[in-house]
Amino acid sequence: MKRSLSARNIAIGLLFALIGLSYSFRIPSKEGNHSLSVNVESLRNSEGHVMFVLYNTQDALPDKELNKYFKKTQGSISEGSSTVTFHELIPGEYAVNIFHDENNDGKIEKGFFLPKEGLGFSNYQSIGPTNKPSFDKASFKLTGDTTIQVKIIYFK
Repeated sequence: MKRSLSARNIAIGLLFALIGLSYSFRIPSKEGNHSLSVNVESLRNSEGHVMFVLYNTQDALPDKELNKYFKKTQGSISEGSSTVTFHELIPGEYAVNIFHDENNDGKIEKGFFLPKEGLGFSNYQSIGPTNKPSFDKASFKLTGDTTIQVKIIYFK
């Protein structure tokens, strides 16, 4: 009787070992496993930092108060450029807004009509009355790890 219990215990132990081993060989899920690196160059100075704002919904842009974002982070400036990476993103449509927060106050400083600090959006080379930022124009499809370049635009 003791012998059959030992064989049974060994069989159960082997079963658990095989189950544990099979988990170590699982292919990681594609959901939430992507990253997006965003780079900006040609910053006019090294003052402050660059705010990087990521959007994932149609109604997110325009976002004058910066409160409709999906993720937000800041990057330090080195030699006129800054880069950050957003992690754990699922495939989908995204748009990026950046601004050069020269005075470190966390908001876009505005003059009479135009921003005093530099800003930019994914897919935009210029911004004006006939080319206002929208999610449709700024969005891009993320299907895997991606790197994009965003142009900084200064109005003064």
